[in-house]
Amino acid sequence: MSKSNFFGNLIKTNPTLPTANSGANYGVATGIWTLEEAGAFRASGDWPIPASAPGAPTITGTTAGNAQVAVAFNANASTGGLDVSSFTALASSGQSASASSSPVTVTGLTNGTEITFTVTATNAAGTSSASSASSGVSPVAPLLAVFFNGNGNNVIDYITITSTGNASDWGDMGATDHTRGSAGSSTRGISAGFGTSYDYITYATAGNATDFGSVNPGSSNTIVGVSNATRGVFHSGNAGLSTNTLEYITIASTGDGTDFGDMIDAKYQYMNNQVTSPTRGLFCGGTNNNADHNVIAYITIGSTGNASDFGDLTVSRYNAAGASSNTRGLTAGGVSGGGGSIKNVIDYVTIGSTGNATDFGNLSVGRYAVAGTSSGVRAVFGGGVNSGYSVVNTIDYVTIDSTGNASDFGDLSVTKHNNTAIGNAHGGIS
Repeated sequence: MSKSNFFGNLIKTNPTLPTANSGANYGVATGIWTLEEAGAFRASGDWPIPASAPGAPTITGTTAGNAQVAVAFNANASTGGLDVSSFTALASSGQSASASSSPVTVTGLTNGTEITFTVTATNAAGTSSASSASSGVSPVAPLLAVFFNGNGNNVIDYITITSTGNASDWGDMGATDHTRGSAGSSTRGISAGFGTSYDYITYATAGNATDFGSVNPGSSNTIVGVSNATRGVFHSGNAGLSTNTLEYITIASTGDGTDFGDMIDAKYQYMNNQVTSPTRGLFCGGTNNNADHNVIAYITIGSTGNASDFGDLTVSRYNAAGASSNTRGLTAGGVSGGGGSIKNVIDYVTIGSTGNATDFGNLSVGRYAVAGTSSGVRAVFGGGVNSGYSVVNTIDYVTIDSTGNASDFGDLSVTKHNNTAIGNAHGGIS
């Protein structure tokens, strides 16, 4: 463009061409132009700036989260001559979200339901065609372990089992009495408390526990539980009066316990909790009037009937913790000799067979009245009473399908013992 002369002797050399972007300066030209020059640029197609919608992005991957998916993509090199202002990810279920760059996270999705995604790009001229659809992906709830209240407190804690770190507050129980037994599905966790009550929490929303129903018989302080995805089965014993009671509840409903059958005999109190597969539940160890036992009993959860003998633990003890994958069950810690010998031993069995337990490794600190549960892959053990008879907030973890000593996970928010735990992917579910 040449030098131009105008009235008043205003002169501008080489005026700047119109800019091509989608921001505030789109199509802005600086300098002073003659009408002839402006007309010439318009006639040649250089003004207004030629522009079109951008090319479609390419999806590179998806990452599932809790009721959400992050969609990663590469932007198309063809921007249509303008800056791309936003990218939009659309789920096949109808939800969408936008962002200025990759990834775009779409929320409000249904956990466990498989969906696909497409992505579009937008500039000032319009929106691109949709990308090719992603592979199917299912949002997933985080793998949680919830530790119910223990003696002297009503605190409910939780952790994400796949990570490590200290527990966070979930809510409160209705009382400070301790809890012993637990059951749960992938959506709901149930605790059986001291006395007469079952209470439950819903994993989707943290908050206080809600009354579920009554334990039969009442005044049970040594209740322990096993469960699959639909049913919880509990064994109760009263202080100074052991019983052989087994009863069951349906996890998705509410109501009182119903008779299931009998334990192999009536001498077992303080057996461990949550050694379970989708078909079987195991009750391990126990005591009666300071006579400690190494018995392992089992039931078929989906039926009713009496328990059968499975085998023996490596060490007689009671008040141990249980956890499991869908094939292997662990028994951790405990105490024997009327409270005189606190254990750090971890045993394991293959749930689908019968036979005696095998040594797995040790807890980081020997303790009893400890709570255990699992993600189906990793077992966690929290709280308890150590060899100095101090109540602790220690959480340990192990990988169930290996062997070896436990590692430190973090701490409960409060010290607690005689508590119980449940996970939303424990061995009875997975």
